[in-house]
Parts: sequence; structure tokens; C-alpha cells
Amino acid sequence: MLMHRALLLLSLCLAIPAQAGILEDDQARQQIKELGVRVLKLDDTIQLQTKSMLDLQSQIDALNAEVRTLRGQNEETTHGLQDAEKRQKDFYVDLDTRVRHFESEDQAAKAAAASAVKATVPAAEASGAVSEDHAFAAAYGLFKAGKHADAIKSFHDFLKKYPDSIHVPNANYFLGNAQFAVKNYRGALDTYQGLIKVYPDTPITPDVLFKIAECLHGLKHDISAHKTLKTLIAKYPSSKAAAKARKLLAAKK
Repeated sequence: MLMHRALLLLSLCLAIPAQAGILEDDQARQQIKELGVRVLKLDDTIQLQTKSMLDLQSQIDALNAEVRTLRGQNEETTHGLQDAEKRQKDFYVDLDTRVRHFESEDQAAKAAAASAVKATVPAAEASGAVSEDHAFAAAYGLFKAGKHADAIKSFHDFLKKYPDSIHVPNANYFLGNAQFAVKNYRGALDTYQGLIKVYPDTPITPDVLFKIAECLHGLKHDISAHKTLKTLIAKYPSSKAAAKARKLLAAKK
């Protein structure tokens, strides 16, 4: 009996560690399984992040290419505007020279340049000797002398007589300026808008847009004037007219 009890106790002692080992193996397998699941999830996460980074890099490359294209277009536009402004400046310098020449030719009215030009034009027209350039210079001389009412009539006559002249865009521009000077904002607006419609790509287009905004402001259409200034800045950002528009908008804030 004593021997039987001893064998039973020994069996129990050996069984307990074996059972504990089995439990520990099950827990280890479960932990390994859970670890495997976490590794798979981590791998999926890494793949998604890698794909997102590649997509982001592709978007960055595309944006960089677009920026380079826009920069090139902006440089071309700036260069074109600079050339146009230089041509416009050269034209006005030449025009001033011609006006002074015509004024100096009329010794009888040398004390009043505008009156001299006004007196010269009808006489020259009667003889049939007035050229297209002379007629435009005469009208411009009136405008420059501050004879705005006479300049308006002279520019109207010029446009009627020389509808195909190369000076038509500038004639309309100065006609609008003369109308604006006498506060005929509606008439000036119609003149400027007609000029933009027929000649949308002339070197003076930025200046015309600025004058349109001024006419709209004179007519109390401030919202439309604001939009016109914004359009001017967007289309011709490097022009002198755009610089004036920015200052005007900043002053109204």
C-alpha cells in the first residue's frame, strides 16, 4: 500500500510539468499566429504607404512640369509686352516729333500750337494735300494742347475719312481720352469697348482696359470697374497699366 501511494504521487508530479508544457506550447503558437497576422497587416500598410508616396511623387513631377511650362509662357508673354510697349513708346516719340514739326511750320499761329494745327488742317484739306499721318498728328496735337472738344471732332473726322488707316486704334484711344477728359464717360466707354472689340490685341490694350475701368467708376459702376481691373492684372501682369491697377485696388482696400 505504501509503495502504491508512492508511485501514484510520483505519477502526479511528472504529469503536472507535462501539462504545463502543453499549455505553454499552445500559448506560444497562438502568439506566433497573432504576430504573423500583425506582420501581414504591417506589410499591407507599408505597401499602401509606398503606393501613396509614388502617387504623390508623380503628382509633384507633373506639377513641376506644369510650373516649368507656365514659367516659359510667362517669360514669352513678358517679352512680348515689353516689345509692344517699346513700339508704342517709339510711336509716341515719333508722333510728338511730327506734331512739333507741323507746329513749327505754321509761323502765323506759333503762339498757340493747338490753334495753329486747327487752322492748318482745313486749309490743307481744301488743297487736297493733307496726308493721313498729317491728319492724325493734327488731331493728336489738339488733344495734347488740351483742346478736347476740338480733338473729339478732329478724331471723328479722321476716323470717317481714313477708316482703314493704321492709326485707327490710336485714333479711337485718344478719342476716348478726349471724351473722358470732358467727363463724357458713357461716350468714352463706348469708344474704348468698340476699340477692344475690333482690335483686341493692340499694344495699347492694357491701357484701354484701365481707361474702361475709369469710365465705369465715373458711371458709378464700381463692381464692374473692380472686375475690369482684375482682368487687366490677370491678362497683362507685367504691363504698366497693371501696375497702376494694383495700386488703385490697394488704395481702395
